[in-house]
This record gives sequence, C-alpha cells and structure tokens, in this order.
Amino acid sequence: MTKKTSKNEKRSIPALKVHQWMDQWSKVKFSKKNFRKKPEPYFYIFSLKARDLKLLSGIYRRNTTSTKARYLDLGIQRRHEDSRSKNIKDFIQYGYPWSDLNKANRSSGKYNDLLKPGWLPTSIVVNILQPDDKRIGLKVDSSDLITIDSRNKHVSVVLPDSFSGEKWEPKNIPPIEVIDGQHRLFAFDEDLENVNYELPVVAFYGLDISWQAYLFWSINIKPKKINPSLAFDLYPLLRHEDWLDKIEGHKVYKETRAQELTESLWLCEESPWYQWINMLGDSGPLTKVTVSQAAWVRALLSTYVKSSEGKGVKIGGIFGAPVGETETMLPWSRAQQAAFIIFLWSEIVLAIGSSKLPWSSKLRALPYPKGMENDRDLAVYGQHSLLTKDQGVRAILSVTNDILFLASDNLLLHQWVVEEEAAATDCQAVARILNDLNHNKKISLFVRSLSKALSQFDWRSSSAPDLSEKQRILKTSFRGGSGYREFRLQLFRHIAKSKSKAANYAKQALKLYKLS
Repeated sequence: MTKKTSKNEKRSIPALKVHQWMDQWSKVKFSKKNFRKKPEPYFYIFSLKARDLKLLSGIYRRNTTSTKARYLDLGIQRRHEDSRSKNIKDFIQYGYPWSDLNKANRSSGKYNDLLKPGWLPTSIVVNILQPDDKRIGLKVDSSDLITIDSRNKHVSVVLPDSFSGEKWEPKNIPPIEVIDGQHRLFAFDEDLENVNYELPVVAFYGLDISWQAYLFWSINIKPKKINPSLAFDLYPLLRHEDWLDKIEGHKVYKETRAQELTESLWLCEESPWYQWINMLGDSGPLTKVTVSQAAWVRALLSTYVKSSEGKGVKIGGIFGAPVGETETMLPWSRAQQAAFIIFLWSEIVLAIGSSKLPWSSKLRALPYPKGMENDRDLAVYGQHSLLTKDQGVRAILSVTNDILFLASDNLLLHQWVVEEEAAATDCQAVARILNDLNHNKKISLFVRSLSKALSQFDWRSSSAPDLSEKQRILKTSFRGGSGYREFRLQLFRHIAKSKSKAANYAKQALKLYKLS
C-alpha cells in the first residue's frame, strides 16, 4: 500500500541549517530604527526550481508597467539589466563559448561541437520575510508566508499554503527578497520557465534591509567585482548606509553622481542649461551669465544627493537618502535622476518665460550681454538674473528637493520606475524618460504648480537696475555663506503664501527648519 503524502510534505524542502556567529559580533550596534536589528545566528541552504524561486520572489513582475508591480523597486532589491540576464540565459542553454557566438555562426552548424552544459553552481542569496516584516507599509499575507520547520533533527523550508506554482502571485508582497543573484533568476523567462532546473539557495530569515545592503556589498564590491559608484544604483539602499560614510564608497557615489547630473544638464538638448554651464572654468564673455560646473556640483551635493544624516540636516536628498514614511531609497537610475532634474528646470524656465510680472519685463528690456544670442530670455539667462548665479541655482535645488522629499509619498515617487538602465549622460535615454515623466500626471502637474509659484518670485539680482533700496538690501543678503540660508527662507515663505500644490509642504519645511 502506497503511503499518502500530506500537502505539507509536498511543500516541504529539506534544508541545511548553517550556524555562523562570532562572540565579538555581540559588540555590533544593532538597531531596529536603522533597519539593522539583530540577525539570527544562522542561515539555510537548499535547492529550489528556478521557476518556483522566481515566482516566490516576485521579481518576474519587474518587467511590467502597471503600478501594481512597483513594490518590487523598494530600493532594497538590485536594479535589473536585461542584457546581463540575456547573456546568462544563453549560457544556461548552450554553455560557453557557444553562447557568445553571433546568430550567423550559431545557425551555420559549424560550431555545434562547442555546445556545453550551462551550470550555475553558485547560490542565489535571499531573505525570507517574517510575519511582522514590513516593506512600504505592507506585510506578507499570512497565506503567502514561508516558514521554517525545525522541530526535529531535519530542517525544512515550508512553502506558502497558497503556493500553487504556474502563475501564482502573492496577495500583498512576495515572501522572498533577492539579495544577490536576481540576474540569474531573470534568465528564466517564458522560454525557460518550465524547465526542470534547480538553483542552490542560501536563505536568511528575517534579515533586516540594512544588513541585506551590507551583505550585497561584501559579496560584490569588497572583492572589487563591481565599481563602487555603480553599486549605489544596483542596490539603492547603499546610498544611505552610514558605515559607508566613513570609507571612500559613499563619497564616490555622491561626487560622481553630482558631476554626471551636471554634465547631463549641459550635454542634453532637452535641458534648459544645454551648453550653458561653464564646464571648464573659461573666462570668456559669457562667464557672467553661466554658472560653473563646480558650483553646480556643490549645489547638487548639498541638495539632491545629500544623505539624511549629518550636522544640521533636517531633510535628506531625494537621490541620496530614504524618503517617505517607509524610509526607503528611490530606486531611480542615473538617467532617471537626470531626466527629473532636466524636467524640473525646464518647467521653471517655461513658467518664467510665460511670466509678464514687472521684474521679468524689466530684465527683458535690458540690452543683451556681448556674445549672447538674442533668443535667450534675459529673465532667466541675463547677467542680472539670480538664476545665472550660484545662489539662485542652489536655492532652486534646495527648496525643490525639500518640497519633493516631503511630498514623496503623496506623489508616489517610488512608483515612477522606468525600465531604462542608462547613464545620466545618455541623452537619448534621458529623452525617452522625459516623455514618460510628462505622462505621469501626478508628478508632472505638481512640478508645474511648484514651478509657477517659483516663477512669481522676483529673480533679479542686487546688480539689476531699478531696484528700490529695500529690494537691493534684500538681494544683497543672498550673498556669502549665510546667504544660502536667507535665500532658502525667502523662497519657502514665498511658496507657502502661493496657491501652489506645494504650499503646505513649504510650510512643513519652514517648521522643520524652525524658520516660520
């Protein structure tokens, strides 16, 4: 008589429990607040069908465009590169070197003797979420939880009650997070999803997200497998890790990113600052109406790319700090960050261009500086506009960053994710992303409303003619180190009094800075 197999046994996967803990690790500063709670002193090793692991990790849905899938880009998981997964897929099917042959050579039949097995013997490293673990405010549904059965000598990983394979989807969020190896999982697309191919898995249980970032770093960057600067894009949470502030990695990310964003503003034709940044410190006739590259980099470092920690930091940078109530990193790529900055400035310049306020009209009535073409709006690009000064650039970046940081949850910034892995200086990719951003009504309408409020500020510098004495004294106060703070204060107050969608966020910022 055949013994019946219970439903639970069908879902149980034999596993090895690996103890790894050193006494001196007890001196580590564990902190739930910093997403670094004390981990379990062991992890598990088992094997699982690639298809099932992919379904339970949920990452197969990263290729969709629906907002439902956006929880997968929490700034926890690595960003995906299609080309890497395609190369791995070819390797799995054909081995090396046949997988590297071009289409003509493959179809010729001359190289069939080069076919080899495509083994993937290295483990996929994952984290199994515990019942109380939250990601963007969500928990794994009770029916979707993976449990560990260690009641006897043999340890088992028990798959969810609801798991059926095939086209299974989690009710809320998937029970598994991939720490390292998602490109191998992505290789198992529709063509390979039904193959009987198992992958070795190293699974942590309830590993906090900061430890996941640390583990990714120790696997991929510490052995110098990946450029440290690029690591911050593959695993966005690393942009904020405080332990990286004490080594070169964090500095590399911030400075490289600020410089690359500046270059995109200068390089891409869609940018209002196209060819209008002094990249090399030249001393030509247009020096008075172009802000230097160094000034742009410093402004970005102190605003959009800054962390949320440090002396006097009340609000972090949306590209370099966790945002929103869930305190996760925006998983935006470099091209996405560049497109957002360009879109923001374009809307501000467009709003000022439409303005007929006295301050803008007076600037437009002035003669054009020597060497400057007369198709540029002097209210923006003229030598008496604050927008051609370091103070104006930094004020715009500072105030817009803070307002967008505070509005991030309502604007669903986490959900604006595009499948465009490119550098900030890839202007074709930036143009495509700009088009996508234009169609995101929630974000674009808010930015336009904010831009309109900013356009109604008097952007004349202290050197502008026809200023009253009171106006000139105010404009002069924007100079020097303390001028940045004063300028930011005036802009926040101006926006707070406006009818903009950003008014309430400007009021929040004033309270946070204790300036109201």
